[in-house]
Amino acid sequence: MASNTALISILCEDRPGLIADVTGRLYDLGINLGDTSFAVLGTGAKLTIVAKLPREVGIADVDEELRTMPVMKGADLTVAPFAFRETHDQTAHITHRIDIAGDDSPGLIARLSEALRRIGANVVELNSESAPGASRARFMLRMAIWVPPGKEAVCMATIANTAGQMNLSCRWQQV
Repeated sequence: MASNTALISILCEDRPGLIADVTGRLYDLGINLGDTSFAVLGTGAKLTIVAKLPREVGIADVDEELRTMPVMKGADLTVAPFAFRETHDQTAHITHRIDIAGDDSPGLIARLSEALRRIGANVVELNSESAPGASRARFMLRMAIWVPPGKEAVCMATIANTAGQMNLSCRWQQV
């Protein structure tokens, strides 16, 4: 763990400009952003950042600076030491992107995750969304995964079969 690396986690109401405001303030502090993810969750938003702090800026300084921002009113904010390496190993490099859609079908993510684990594949990014449809809720799942070399065909067939068993469409592309 590098003492000058922090994990910044923000859960708050989704607002236009949220990312610009937060990353702008971090830039003003001289902070370099590493891996960053953002997602809208219902009417909320989740922003997570691995941040490389300059020597003269501490974790408490970042926490204090972010809490003073109007956009952070009511936010659940955590700024903590990042206890992992800042760089990925090969299993975090995306080799395939997958889109699955159809009527909401409980259990899909669990079934796919288990199938991917058996193959030795790793989910690098995952986003699912349930939206009202004409008859039932519509489900959309997007995944970015790493597939071990030589297992691409069996992996994609497993994903397509699992989605098909649940009457969902499946598209994928190699990156």
